[in-house]
Amino acid sequence: FRMLVSAIDYNDYLGRIGIGRVNSGKISLGDPVVLISRDGTRFESKVSKLYVFENIKRIEVDEIVAGDIGAIAGLEDVDIGDTICNAANQEPLPFVDIDEPTLTMNFIVNNSPFAGQEGKYVTTRNLSERLSKELKTNVSLRVEMTQSPDVFKVSGRGELHLAILVENMRREGYELQLSKPEVIMKKIDDVMCEPFEHVIIDVPEEFVGIVIEKLGKRKGEMKNMLSFNENTRLEFIIPARGLIGYRSEFMTDTKGTGILHHNFHGYEPFKGEISSRTKGALISMENGIASSYAMWKLQERSQFFVEPGTKVYEGMIVGENSRENDMRVNVCKTKQLTNMRASGADEAIRLEPPRLLTLEMAIEWINDDEYVEVTPQNIRIRKKYLTELDKKNARLAEKQFAL
Repeated sequence: FRMLVSAIDYNDYLGRIGIGRVNSGKISLGDPVVLISRDGTRFESKVSKLYVFENIKRIEVDEIVAGDIGAIAGLEDVDIGDTICNAANQEPLPFVDIDEPTLTMNFIVNNSPFAGQEGKYVTTRNLSERLSKELKTNVSLRVEMTQSPDVFKVSGRGELHLAILVENMRREGYELQLSKPEVIMKKIDDVMCEPFEHVIIDVPEEFVGIVIEKLGKRKGEMKNMLSFNENTRLEFIIPARGLIGYRSEFMTDTKGTGILHHNFHGYEPFKGEISSRTKGALISMENGIASSYAMWKLQERSQFFVEPGTKVYEGMIVGENSRENDMRVNVCKTKQLTNMRASGADEAIRLEPPRLLTLEMAIEWINDDEYVEVTPQNIRIRKKYLTELDKKNARLAEKQFAL
């Protein structure tokens, strides 16, 4: 009997559960097995539970045989890439190494004025326990404590890997804030190097130009181009930071017809700065509800991320300025009504549709001094320091600390 573990599940009662396809032989409940880890270490154990998968359900069985996708409980230290076998056939199965994390971001306890209003799990302890639970099954994830007890440094295989974790937490009822993602740099032979990804894209011929143009701006280098039928396959080597936020842009550019996947290529010398956003933020200057009247007056020089009737707070980013600088605006302003008859007719208010940001779009859009606030009901963007006074006090504190 041999089985390569390709996924891990965790149960509070059974512990770690190894999941994989049975390569050969069969195993029964209570049989002794040998666990061969990736480094060759061998552990003897006994099967306590066996499961097979039927549709999306996991069904308990007494035996699994070659070809089954099974789950085995009773192996305490099982991990992805390990081989489970019987004593008579202790030959490990080949396994592709798991890629190391290339991207990191801070997961921060939500401290905005709306904290605790929409989520079920909002405390430091809730966040810590959830990340610890994720580590038991998500082998590419790394979590580190920081100097602040409310901030966790989480590293993963890329923007999508971390965004899936955040989306799952959001649906489970968690509230948190996210900092701007950063790539994990390494110094190799005294040269600062960054992670690169090997990207393979399949798109219809009509979209090839826009894809090449966009990836070129993100420091991508095309290695191969192959046409088949009416589609084209493009291969690029691109810095990992160049892919941050690109997936949603790619789907828009190709009208949902493109296929993109990537894997880790290696570390290469730093490629230089990639142009980030060139426009400033529209920041709400007071707490309240966004009004169509105020937004109508402001829309000539901005694009909004919120709709009229949205609750906002001071320091929350409500849109993108058409210029480079940030601008504080009052989106809660209403028209002053009097009982005096107006000399002219009221103007009709026509608003452009807002650009409602998804999680990936928000993560890509923010700068170093901004956070993405994630709750079960909303995704908001805010300034790290909500008021000008907070910002001033933080600068003074930094100067005093430097002295």
